[in-house]
Amino acid sequence: MLYAEWRPAYEAIRRAFDYDRAADEWGRDALREVVAGRDPLVPGDLSLSGTVAVCGAGPSLPGDVETARRADAVVAASTAAADLREAGVAIDCLVTDLDGDPIMARTLAAAGTPVAVHAHGDNVESIRRHVPEMAVSAVLPTTQAEPRDPVVNPGGFTDGDRAAFLADARGADRLLFPGWDLEEPAVGPEKARKLAWAECLLHWLERRRDERFALLDGRRDAVELPWL
Repeated sequence: MLYAEWRPAYEAIRRAFDYDRAADEWGRDALREVVAGRDPLVPGDLSLSGTVAVCGAGPSLPGDVETARRADAVVAASTAAADLREAGVAIDCLVTDLDGDPIMARTLAAAGTPVAVHAHGDNVESIRRHVPEMAVSAVLPTTQAEPRDPVVNPGGFTDGDRAAFLADARGADRLLFPGWDLEEPAVGPEKARKLAWAECLLHWLERRRDERFALLDGRRDAVELPWL
């Protein structure tokens, strides 16, 4: 996705959550600094073709794990990686802002598994703490703000929907969503709002792909895309 296409959605999200664009850019630049000169991944280094399972970290994931196992590629959002590894499911890419399980991110990168590390306005401390200790040759640096090489912006807001946008960008023919619980009763108000925005972004993505995601069945008619 070109940033010009993503920016209206980003600005809508930023206004909704009162995020500071300068803070997101600060996070992006902090990530640039810690990967500078260490040859991080570029999007072309990732191949996510065929049926791709974009695995969320919801409570339904253990029951959905066979869906992931049968997929051609698996992209794990944040802490979904732990359940997948416990079930013996190979992970082809981890998408994380390091707020969940930074040790897992370091472990996967050390094993050569691509890790898309995301920078935003309030995880700079985590970036500066953990990324220098990672195998940066396995790190794809990402931002939700305007990209600055080598930090890229494939689109997306939460780890989960960002994983879907990344899979779309890297050649997925079909997207499946094991472990996604869009109405998780145990989450707080902030997380619930983020899940609502993730739902909006996934609906936008399915429209862009001319595909219908099963997790949106019975829901998409009520989803609004205010930036379009």
